[in-house]
Amino acid sequence: MSISPIGPQVSTRVNDPASVDAAILSRFSARAYLPKAVDRGILQEVLSIAARAPSGTNTQPWKVYVLQGAKRDELVAKTCAAHDAISANPALASDYAEAYDYYPEKWVSPYIDRRRECGFGLYGVLGIGKGDKARMHQQHQQNFRFFDAPVGLIFTIDKVMGRGSLLDYGMFLQSIMVAARSRGLHTCPQAAWNGFSKIILPHVGAGENEMVVCGMALGYADESALVNTFQTTRVSSKDFTHWVE
Repeated sequence: MSISPIGPQVSTRVNDPASVDAAILSRFSARAYLPKAVDRGILQEVLSIAARAPSGTNTQPWKVYVLQGAKRDELVAKTCAAHDAISANPALASDYAEAYDYYPEKWVSPYIDRRRECGFGLYGVLGIGKGDKARMHQQHQQNFRFFDAPVGLIFTIDKVMGRGSLLDYGMFLQSIMVAARSRGLHTCPQAAWNGFSKIILPHVGAGENEMVVCGMALGYADESALVNTFQTTRVSSKDFTHWVE
């Protein structure tokens, strides 16, 4: 069901809630895609739907750069080259600092446990053994290839905005991913891009006032790819919900 941006949302009824649930539940981080182009009209639809995401005092702090074709490939080549250079000379990593702390400086349980389960699980599916640095590097670099998805999205925010706007951004990103699912597409949100803003921002033509929030791969998932059989677990709602009565 489509509604006007200024339509009567309060009176709209969702006739097929199962489809809404299915779009949410079938979303996962797809790490392999088919070489099938995504129609620009579909991309515009997804972004238009996501534009209805909530934000504090309706600030709508998001800005999206859509990369396809040659411009996507050029960014992939430049970033992969930098990633290879850092692998060869770790001292170069200081030249690619993230603009904000996505992860904590000090990991504690249960978060470190979940992180390890995710990493070990993914490498286990792919048969990458502990200490196999070459294959780990290769797999990590798939991030900077957008996992071969035909569409790469880069999200930025104005540096003047506060931390609350990153909360708004999360709701916007989820809206994109759910809207993509309803159109048969899959996605993979990627914080891995955050450290390469010095390459990304001039490539996409972003202003000096902009900060990279994250990237995202988008396309038609390759259902035959082994990596796409990997599924992360979720904590039961009973474990994180506290009923205050």
